[in-house]
Amino acid sequence: MQDATFLLKAANFTLVLLALCFSTSVLASYPLAPYFALPTQIALHISSIIIAALFKLSYVVRCVCQYQLGMEVK
Repeated sequence: MQDATFLLKAANFTLVLLALCFSTSVLASYPLAPYFALPTQIALHISSIIIAALFKLSYVVRCVCQYQLGMEVK
């Protein structure tokens, strides 16, 4: 149970961190794109895809931990 609680806290923290990273990446990719070189823009677009995948993975970990702890899974 203690492992699931720790993982739940880690997943929640990771979700917040990745949401901030994704927002920054999208902001830099689109409205601020003229200020970056083309290779940087490519890296920003790729990073937004990777960050979104990691966000989804963190959400799955969160749901599994909630299920193991007997909490309502949303």
